[in-house]
Amino acid sequence: MFTGIIKETGKIERLRKKGGSMSLSVICPESAAGAGLGDSISVNGVCLTVTSINHDSVEMDVGEETFRRTSLSSLKVSDSVNIEPALKVGDPLGGHIVTGHVDATGKIISVKSDTTQTVYAIGFPPELRKYIAEKGSVAVDGISLTVGGVGNNSFEVYIIPHTLDRTTLATKITGDAVNLEVDVLARYVVNAMNVGTDSKSDLMRKLKEYGYAG
Repeated sequence: MFTGIIKETGKIERLRKKGGSMSLSVICPESAAGAGLGDSISVNGVCLTVTSINHDSVEMDVGEETFRRTSLSSLKVSDSVNIEPALKVGDPLGGHIVTGHVDATGKIISVKSDTTQTVYAIGFPPELRKYIAEKGSVAVDGISLTVGGVGNNSFEVYIIPHTLDRTTLATKITGDAVNLEVDVLARYVVNAMNVGTDSKSDLMRKLKEYGYAG
């Protein structure tokens, strides 16, 4: 489990493609220093398992399903990636609950500089629309962000300078692919609303009780 608060940007040191999958080595001194074999590390929002550690870098395998469903397949040596080690018990939950299980890849539609922020419009597949709500949470390349305006097939996020400095978003341009993970709480709410009348009534009662529905 992760929070979507990026700890450092790493650099791809080595890639080895093997059939429909690959292994990658990432230079990430801060995370490598605290990593152990078998630990989980989020790379651009994808939960991967550490298979070896070499001083300031870690090596991880990318399975075939992950290779197909995420943007990791397009990585090149020297590319920068967002890195977050798994949440430890007692760590602050600064962003939102992120599992590292990417739902789909989206595409940067536009990047516009504003006075104190940069506005990114991101396109997404239609099957994700029911999980994306204004003021809700979404992970974009592993970064916990708040959804701004939402259209039929795109949403906006408003990025402050600190986030640009600490992540790879500053390098993204129109047309670039990004990994998207919807808010896991939204997923369970939508599922509960679809399973039956009793469950739906119980859910609505709870939502009203806690002030999330009128």
